[in-house]
Parts: sequence; structure tokens; C-alpha cells
Amino acid sequence: MEVVEMHYKRFKFDDDEFYAFCQENETLRFERDAQGNIFIMPNTGGKTGRLNSKLTARFEIWNEKAQLGEVFDSSTAFKLPNNAVRSPDVAWISNERWNTLSEKEQTQFPPLCPDFVLELVSATDDLKAAKSKMQQEWIANGCRLAWLIDPHGQTVHIYRENGEIQIVIGFDKKLSGENVLEGFELELSPLKM
Repeated sequence: MEVVEMHYKRFKFDDDEFYAFCQENETLRFERDAQGNIFIMPNTGGKTGRLNSKLTARFEIWNEKAQLGEVFDSSTAFKLPNNAVRSPDVAWISNERWNTLSEKEQTQFPPLCPDFVLELVSATDDLKAAKSKMQQEWIANGCRLAWLIDPHGQTVHIYRENGEIQIVIGFDKKLSGENVLEGFELELSPLKM
């Protein structure tokens, strides 16, 4: 077997270059932090993928009835105001905000922070890092409501735009979309591992 040696150097991509880089490497998923560092995002395992699918479906079913905005899956990357490019497991943007974007902005990495994001903690995720990402990336950049769901610990950390953090323990409860996802409720019991 031939060994291929790879040499890495630090690249600084502008937004169009980073988008092109991601498209040229379509079998990989990337995120970029506010400092321009690029991270390869691992694929999920079967259990996490199954839960991601269930969650996205529930949001899409609600959204088709409510017609209040657009739902996005975990493959969608958003360019945040701090220059980071991040991909939550589920995202939602109001029609009002989505419709202000140009065709190019909607096609590439939309340059805005979603109104709502959901991050699902997988078995390999670092919970402390995930909590930090919720506050420093999502809420700090304008997300109005964010849920960090930990199926292993059966807890949900709810982050609100006013800085409040609520911890829900146990999956025998429902989450409310509050005034962001009006009329949406998520039953947690189907997410038990």
C-alpha cells in the first residue's frame, strides 16, 4: 500500500472561497469558527442519525401546517455575524427574514443566524463544548431560542435570547416552541436511547 504524505498550511478563505472549498469536497462536512479555523465534522452514527431524522421530520410537519418559515437539516451551514460558518442539527428561519435574502444568499451559506436551532448531543460530543457553542455561537449571534438535547443524560438545555438558560431533566416532558415556533411542541419520550 502506498503511503501518501500530506502537508497542511493555514488557509484564510473569504466567504465565496470557503463555499467553493466545501462544494469541491462534497463528501466531507466542514464548519468554520469566528477566527477562520476550519473543522472537519464527523459523520453521525446510526442512533444519532435516527434521532436527527425524527427531529427534522417533526419540525417539517409542524412547519407545513404553520407556514411561518423554513426548516433546515444538519447539512445546512449558516454564515453567522461573527464570521463563523456553523451547521446545527435542525434550524428554523422566519419567512420574513428568509425572504430578505438574495437568490445567491439562499443558495450558498445563508448569511444570518437562524431564529431557532437545535443541537443533538451524540455519544462522541463534548457536552461542555456543546454548551459553549450554544451561547457563544448561536445566542451571541442572534438566535432567539436554542435547544441542546442530550439523549444519553435525558436533559435539555434551553437557551433564550435574553441570556436565560433553563435545564429540563427527564424525557417525560414536552418542549414548547414559545413565541419563536408558535404552536410547536416536541414530545421528548420518543428520543429516549
